Amino acid sequence: MEMEEGPFRYHLELTPEQLKITHTALRSLLDDFGHEQAEIQALIHEVLAKLPDEHAIRAIRIGGEGSSGDVVELSTEPKPDGGDPIDPISA
Repeated sequence: MEMEEGPFRYHLELTPEQLKITHTALRSLLDDFGHEQAEIQALIHEVLAKLPDEHAIRAIRIGGEGSSGDVVELSTEPKPDGGDPIDPISA
């Protein structure tokens, strides 16, 4: 996956619950855009591709038992070996 050149790189620290909400919001946003807005859909897909996979997101429980305050770090920085960004769930 090639990183786009640009002036900014962002580093987010999200709790697992915040990550699930972010993923769900992006999926909902994706459903709201029609085919005439392909550029926006492509951008949303790019962001979703940086998040953990669907299986990992489904495993996150919001509230009650099993929720934690652990922070999940998401980074757009490539791995030290030049590979894809580090997946915080499998790292």
